[in-house]
Amino acid sequence: MNPRSRREFLRVAAVAGWGAACSSDRSDAPPQGSPLPEQPDRHRMKLSMSARVAESFFNKKESSMTIDELIALARSNGYQALCMRASTAGIHSSEGTVRDYAGKIRDAGLDVSMATGDFKIPTNGDDGPDALRNITPYLDLADSFGADLIRVCMKKDDDVEWARKASDEAGERGIRIAHQSHCASLFETIEGTADVLARVDRSNFGLIYEPANWMVVGEDYGPETIRRLKPWIFNVYVQNHRLNPDAETKLTTWKHGPVGVDHIGIWEDGGVRFDEVFATLDEIGYAGYVTVHQAFKGVMTVDEAVRRSADYLKTVIV
Repeated sequence: MNPRSRREFLRVAAVAGWGAACSSDRSDAPPQGSPLPEQPDRHRMKLSMSARVAESFFNKKESSMTIDELIALARSNGYQALCMRASTAGIHSSEGTVRDYAGKIRDAGLDVSMATGDFKIPTNGDDGPDALRNITPYLDLADSFGADLIRVCMKKDDDVEWARKASDEAGERGIRIAHQSHCASLFETIEGTADVLARVDRSNFGLIYEPANWMVVGEDYGPETIRRLKPWIFNVYVQNHRLNPDAETKLTTWKHGPVGVDHIGIWEDGGVRFDEVFATLDEIGYAGYVTVHQAFKGVMTVDEAVRRSADYLKTVIV
């Protein structure tokens, strides 16, 4: 499927209903790496690898891998898509670079599950919501990558009206907008998240469900929350932490101040209850992307982390 046809497909799907089916199944592409377990007569979640894996935890502006290396790593481990970040390509990149990268990704048989267009959004500072004031370049980036989803940041009530306006513009182009469940943002708590989703009130504005951040602030990220937020779950991020008040790494939260965490693999105990999470995602019929979204620098090599994450996810996603 060429990129133009794919974008047209996504737009038609978006108008029909903004569900996870907006992302094509890539049934025309041969499987790469170790296959996902067969699930006859069922939709199944799809594996995506974030460019975040090649960033350091504290520096989101530099990647330790080229686009060719990221593609090779994803293919060799059975991922079906890349989640693009500004550390690899963003609104600051030239049109030629984005076009070149998009072509390489497409030629490798991969999709782009989502695009995060600048450094301000993942850094989550006061300027993080700036993208909502001028969303057009971010939509252009997503369109160039053939993606139908972009990530944004929201920090204050004024951002709600801008999110409405951005969603309206995005909707005209068949693109969805999502916010990650994230500490020190309007999406730090379950109630705050539900409130913002209701106030924005756009069918193409939703949630990147990421349970580790909610675990860190003591929110109930489990089955009841997943069921409650089902209509808005556009994407799933997975990363893992173990709470440790003596840890060197401190996450900034509005609810509890600095919270100490150790970074652990998604396959390790003591953090997010992923077996419960994926059982419930299956229950609600989620069939979108599950994105490995964790920087392991200083913990283990990127190659090992990506491989072990994929091996684990293939045992729990359906």
